[in-house]
Amino acid sequence: QVQLVESGGGLVQAGGALRLSCAASGRIFSANVMGWDRQAPGNQRELVARIASGGSTNYADSVKGRFTISRDNAKNTVYLQMNSLKPEDTAVYYCNHRSLAGDYWGKGTPVTVSS
Repeated sequence: QVQLVESGGGLVQAGGALRLSCAASGRIFSANVMGWDRQAPGNQRELVARIASGGSTNYADSVKGRFTISRDNAKNTVYLQMNSLKPEDTAVYYCNHRSLAGDYWGKGTPVTVSS
């Protein structure tokens, strides 16, 4: 199994920034994809960003140019730098880890952007 521990959520004003972190532990394969999804109240969960162990990334159109995903393979940790935050970014952000060990999710960290 893989355990994921998220941190960094909170309350921020529109235009501000936050940095989320997610540390993975347990059965870690060197080849994996980590990333973030989010779910706002009343909405379906949606992909925010993904990064493969080789470094390739993909982003939701709604966050391109504002969010940056990165990772430290030595620490099995993924980061999401969120800049120019908007009220519509308000959601619970969930870390994801996918590999041969399976598909795992963190418990989520809330992000609230006030207008």
